[in-house]
Amino acid sequence: MNLFDVYPLNDIEITKAAGSAVWDANGQEYLDLYGGHAVISIGHTHPHYVRRLTEQLNKVGFYSNSVKIPLQQQLAEKLGQVSGKADYQLFLCNSGAEANENALKLASFYNNRKKVVAFKGAFHGRTSLAVAATDNPKIVAPVNQTDNIIFLPHNNEVALEETFAAQGHEIAAVIIEGIQGVGGIVEASKSFLQKIRSLCDQYDAVYIADSVQCGYGRTGHFYSHDYAGVQADVYTMAKGMGNGFPVAGISIAPKFKPWHGMLGTTFGGNHLACAAALAVLEVIEQENLISKAKETGDYLVGELKKIAGVNAVRGRGLMIGIDLPEALSQVKKNLLFKHHIFTGEAKPNVIRLLPALTLSKEEADVFLTAFKAELATQAQATY
Repeated sequence: MNLFDVYPLNDIEITKAAGSAVWDANGQEYLDLYGGHAVISIGHTHPHYVRRLTEQLNKVGFYSNSVKIPLQQQLAEKLGQVSGKADYQLFLCNSGAEANENALKLASFYNNRKKVVAFKGAFHGRTSLAVAATDNPKIVAPVNQTDNIIFLPHNNEVALEETFAAQGHEIAAVIIEGIQGVGGIVEASKSFLQKIRSLCDQYDAVYIADSVQCGYGRTGHFYSHDYAGVQADVYTMAKGMGNGFPVAGISIAPKFKPWHGMLGTTFGGNHLACAAALAVLEVIEQENLISKAKETGDYLVGELKKIAGVNAVRGRGLMIGIDLPEALSQVKKNLLFKHHIFTGEAKPNVIRLLPALTLSKEEADVFLTAFKAELATQAQATY
């Protein structure tokens, strides 16, 4: 049997990892500034994380949600404490797409409506309704297509107000990333998030804050939406939540009342997943990683903005997009194969930086030096 060939692969096999460093099968070290799509939040193989998982695996790795799992309540309490949302409720699942599916389903149960407002450039996942609310027709299969999604221009308050005025009593939810990741590190403005909050209040729609990539302390706030000074009704999270172990969740405002069977999952909230998620929150808290992410991110953004030849630098904390001219489209590839630095991308020419929150200033400087050198090399080749 062969693998189903859906991933464009770099010819690199990673065999060891620690902190923000990974090594390939040939012993070559790389600086990891991508963390496998923003997944590595507290650094690869963090000792506390490894210990937590190992100890739990030696007790019990899995049982279903048909029995009490005290680790779930411990995780809920710690998440409420670290996120500042102690009065919210937690539902645990397995992936970001699943978190968004459950959030949208919850919203529809709440107000008995079908319409969902999403935005141009959005990415919410690859499953049924999550992919329908994703602004990429290529990955939306015919079976996923629905007339229930209303796509609006991003950061356009007039279009949002007009849509609510016309269809507000049919709208179940508004779903928005605090900072679009796949869309190119594009931030929702404070006033736009505040407008979403006020319109959802006015029409009893549900404000869903997709924090799958931009959450978990990455931006200098626990949820990137927090910088707007408003509370969402539901926060979705995954990626950095388990530092590589598949775990996700939705944080649900007190006004939502659960009933047995309303939501469900086989693997969500299992013993190992909870141990991983608890370890992540404990390290974030103990090592002050939210403030560290802001500090290191501010430094990186400030230095990047000084570099000639860059169209724009966007983002906050350690969620950074570097918008390059088309002539510099090879920079990401060269950073990997010439300078041994992993970064991400957003089409067409945006380099995405999504490193572990533990990234040091010294490691940031390694990247800056290589990035400047690569831009200088590319500039010489152009002339």
